[in-house]
Amino acid sequence: MTAESSPVPTLYEWMGGLAALEKLLSVFYARVPADPILAPVFANMSADHVPHVAAFVAEVFGGPKRYSAELGGHANMIHRHVGRALTDVQRKRWILLLLDCADELGVPSDPEFRSAFVAYLEWGTRLAVINSQPGADVSANQPMPAWGWGEVKGPYLEK
Repeated sequence: MTAESSPVPTLYEWMGGLAALEKLLSVFYARVPADPILAPVFANMSADHVPHVAAFVAEVFGGPKRYSAELGGHANMIHRHVGRALTDVQRKRWILLLLDCADELGVPSDPEFRSAFVAYLEWGTRLAVINSQPGADVSANQPMPAWGWGEVKGPYLEK
């Protein structure tokens, strides 16, 4: 099969599925308590935080729709941020630490995947900051995001 005839994998498939997401988020959240910027945000993190976030990102990246079916969908994720008054400094640190963990764990680093991955992290964290501010209107039931390859239309495959 050639690159042209191969089906384009989802971001979820390309990065290694739920196991890869859970490993990435486990390593990331294990480092959060030592981070002076992020530790206060996650001081009361539940034991289910990692699998719940992994299920959410899995669904966003084209994997199983478990978060919507069992955990309240996008509306629930939005409400998890209400009243937290997240800052842009915290948002940026969250992304940088997650990307450091991704690099260390060997999450795909091809430009196409990383472009889509970072685009989602930027969009999602900015939305979290907006929805976390005092008085934010989060009453609308937002649909679950579905993230794909964007402009690049799939991973780079050497010929």
